Amino acid sequence: MKQKITSLLTAGLLLLSLSGCGTASPDGGKMREDMTAMDYAQEMGIGINLGNTMEAYWQDTQDKTAGASTIGENTPLDYEKCWGAVETTQECIDGMKAAGFNTVRVPVYWGNMMEDDGKFQINEDYMNRVAEIVDYCRNQELYVIINVHHYDEFLIKNHPQEKVLEVVEDLWTVIAKRFRNYSDFLVFEGFNEALGSQPEGGTYTEAELFDYVNAMNQTFVDAVRATGGNNAERVLIASGYWTNIDLTTNEQYVMPEDSAEDRMMVSVHYIDNAPYWGNSIGNQYWLSYSNKQCTQLEEAFTSKGIPVFVGECTSIYTSDHLAPGAQYTDSSECLSILLNKAVDFGFVPVLWDVNDNFYSRTEYKIKSESDAAVIQEIAARIANEE
Repeated sequence: MKQKITSLLTAGLLLLSLSGCGTASPDGGKMREDMTAMDYAQEMGIGINLGNTMEAYWQDTQDKTAGASTIGENTPLDYEKCWGAVETTQECIDGMKAAGFNTVRVPVYWGNMMEDDGKFQINEDYMNRVAEIVDYCRNQELYVIINVHHYDEFLIKNHPQEKVLEVVEDLWTVIAKRFRNYSDFLVFEGFNEALGSQPEGGTYTEAELFDYVNAMNQTFVDAVRATGGNNAERVLIASGYWTNIDLTTNEQYVMPEDSAEDRMMVSVHYIDNAPYWGNSIGNQYWLSYSNKQCTQLEEAFTSKGIPVFVGECTSIYTSDHLAPGAQYTDSSECLSILLNKAVDFGFVPVLWDVNDNFYSRTEYKIKSESDAAVIQEIAARIANEE
């Protein structure tokens, strides 16, 4: 009898998923009505990316639907590992929680395993694997962020704007329906770094590109809200123009209108991007530049009650990126300075990390003891300020 009941429950959950009613959340799907966007940002603390994993793919320029090649046996794990990641496990996520992270960002390339039939339908097995990883995070009471990653760039560069907006609406409708019973610890981020791109050979003006960026974010928000359930009040993150701070704080960038009150954040990447690539880390220019970028974000967003989600931050400062005669030359010290600066401004900093870089996904810990101490210190600071 027990086996029969279990089978019936499993079948019921599958039917719910396929019918678009959503699956059950491991945390019961609780939504907190008394939370503001800033409250959520404070709780999210420091995050880490599960990078080069569910967003990994092999490009296929001939495939105009998925934009991706078939890999191996065409199972989710084939794609999850194709850029060098190991299989994501519960133990891997457990270690992230123990290290002091309170948020995990899971970038996703939704074109993997998608049929090249012009229907743009997300593969059910791939969706299930994403949901499994989301559940790993929720089992540890972590905030978890999922987005459309790299696939947004493929769509924009290979299809006209009208078609892209249509596909984005369909994609986010399907994703949102699948997860609409999950609690408010699950957050949707519209896109990655592609907003601001245009079709190959396109001739958009600057104003038209800003309009396109704004339309993409509005389409994302409207699609999610229309699915109802917990998605009517879920926190959503609008993606910046190339996630570039200067462009995203431009007055032509407009936050989407939202039917929910105080449930929006904005995403940018890399507070110290220019000094990093200009090999000027660790000097006064680095500090001044980073502070100016934070001030711009504060004036444009946090001062207006819109939290800033820094979806990707540098995790390791290698010596080749240091300025000549740099005052700060230790990677962990630089990490501490930048993370503390982000927290000072009320941002949510999320370290960009890939397999066996900053965090070991097989030993389930931060590889450097000094880096581990930085994360614990800042996590404790955030906890004390709540």
